[in-house]
Amino acid sequence: MGWRESWKLCSLRGRASARLRLLSLLKPRMGAIEAIEIVRGQQVALAKSKVGLRAIVARREKWEMDRVLIVALVFATLLLVVSAKKSSDVMDLQIGVKYKLETYSIQSHKVDRVKVHYRGYPIEFELGNFQVIKGWDQGQLGMCVGEKRKLKIPSKLGYAAQGSPPKIPGGATLIFDTELVAVIGKTSSINQSTEGNEEL
Repeated sequence: MGWRESWKLCSLRGRASARLRLLSLLKPRMGAIEAIEIVRGQQVALAKSKVGLRAIVARREKWEMDRVLIVALVFATLLLVVSAKKSSDVMDLQIGVKYKLETYSIQSHKVDRVKVHYRGYPIEFELGNFQVIKGWDQGQLGMCVGEKRKLKIPSKLGYAAQGSPPKIPGGATLIFDTELVAVIGKTSSINQSTEGNEEL
């Protein structure tokens, strides 16, 4: 309750109590009609003070309800923003090995020309020469012929904010299932064995 509302309420109550005191002083000297008029005036003043009090309380309750709603809306908005960032934003390239050979001899390196299965047909490109998105360049490095990987590429290593309209919106996280079919060009022979096939 503000100071103005409090002052009005005290003023109305003060007038009503002053009239009651006046009535008690004048009652023996006054006639019945004057006493009735004074009582009616006091009742009107008391009714006005109750109405004023109800209006003040109603305003206060509405203000508090509005404040609670605003706080709830702000909290809900923040919660949505945080959950959206957690679910869709990948900050770094994530490489999942779906299938790795027990032994392998050919591994891809930077500037090698590679042939990769993507969407059921092979594509060829040179690693590290910006012929594909950065996430693909990084995701294919060190891959062995026959190996399968699942790449989860953040937008900064993909198409960034501009996207690739109409199919890829700006800021999209990209997921690719790839398989290295061949390495053409400079290669390294590696004789390593792993502990068997790994599934993601």
